[in-house]
Amino acid sequence: MANNTKTGQGAGNGNLIAIIAMFFLFAMISFVTNLAAPIGTIWGYQYEGNSTLGMLGNMMNFLAYLFMGIPAGNLLLKIGYKKTALWAMAVGAIGLFVQWISSQCGAETEILHTGSYTVNLNFFIYLLGAFICGFCVCMLNTVVNPMLNLLGGGGNKGNQLIQAGGALNSLSGTLTPLFVGVLIGELSKSTTMSAVEPLLWIAIGVFVASFIVISFVSIPEPNLRKGGAKAPKYSHSPWNFRHTVLGVIGIFIYVGIEIGIPGTLNFYLSDQSADGAGVIGAASAIAGAIVAIYWLLMLIGRTLSSFISGAVSAKTQLIVVSTTAILLVIGAIVTPSSATLPVPAFIYSAVDEATGEIITASVPVSAYLLILCGLCTSVMWGGIFNLAVEGLGKYTAQASGIFMMMVVGGGVIPLVQQVIAKSAGYMASYWLIVACLGYLLFYGLVGSKNVNTDIPVDDKVEDAL
Repeated sequence: MANNTKTGQGAGNGNLIAIIAMFFLFAMISFVTNLAAPIGTIWGYQYEGNSTLGMLGNMMNFLAYLFMGIPAGNLLLKIGYKKTALWAMAVGAIGLFVQWISSQCGAETEILHTGSYTVNLNFFIYLLGAFICGFCVCMLNTVVNPMLNLLGGGGNKGNQLIQAGGALNSLSGTLTPLFVGVLIGELSKSTTMSAVEPLLWIAIGVFVASFIVISFVSIPEPNLRKGGAKAPKYSHSPWNFRHTVLGVIGIFIYVGIEIGIPGTLNFYLSDQSADGAGVIGAASAIAGAIVAIYWLLMLIGRTLSSFISGAVSAKTQLIVVSTTAILLVIGAIVTPSSATLPVPAFIYSAVDEATGEIITASVPVSAYLLILCGLCTSVMWGGIFNLAVEGLGKYTAQASGIFMMMVVGGGVIPLVQQVIAKSAGYMASYWLIVACLGYLLFYGLVGSKNVNTDIPVDDKVEDAL
């Protein structure tokens, strides 16, 4: 604990630039990640409204975590935080460029035939780009979370910095679906990836600028092995800690919740068939704007949490928000789709060219209940991570790589939810989210307790034994 205390004090004096750099990278994570689900509506609409197929880009983005989680953690030890971040941004720019290529070629080359539609080469090019971007955000996540926890000195202060960085993450996540929705407008079979080209090039430009900025920023390297030093061999691992193992499962489930709630809502509101929400007008733009509110509420929630986390424990926060989210999602499921509320004019309004009258739109009340969950999911990541690594000591860096692998839940759970939605309906698919939230409530109440305090977590203590 002595090292953590020293780091926390340094964070207030000499590590401000490093903290700002980590906040900046935190924002880039959601900027890239949140492109997948709204862009997926384009592909889903091209293939007979197949929302499951449309969610595959999101799945590929998160699937990369499964392959890169442990290697990304090892990179921190071999080349350090800064070089890992720089490599991540270079990979991200390449992944976005590949997605842009999908709008330029391959649309005429048929690859897969089914009974109702044909999947062309450009879709697979897009999936490859999404997969490459997944490597990028995995590497960035591996850098940002342990670094902010370290700079804050662990405990409540470490969680406070993670929540503050998460606020910028949410701001970026708020803007992404909003921009995508505006660029797409009203979906049709003629809508292609070319509609979102401007956003792809902006994202590439941001990565290039970020690369240049981070190149000149000095970042502490507490875990970097110098002089070709070999990895130390420990008698235990993070898998020996029950609260960490349950936390790993919690991360898998949480990311699936965070992405599944707005991702499925986007498809529901954009779907203008009988299965959809019945939104009249530029449904995709309206869906993007509504979903953007979810990410905006995550921003608000994380900002509030950054102020209170110094006094309110991560455990208490996780219990409260899990319970609240369960009630909100169940409320959304049981509320009939015929119950609607108007979309605020600042979110969407249009002018009828014939009459000159202002046209407004309405969405189901369920949509508003679901976006309110953003206030709840906003603090879950930091809370679970903080609880799961508490008391790990020298095993924290290794655990971080394991957590990154489990972020694949953000691809798996939303995909399963889309399969359920296809057969049972969009709202019925949210029972899966209720079950997932129930697990997080269990983790906050029982599973987060460290029952393995007898395991040495300090090198000096283990050497003495």
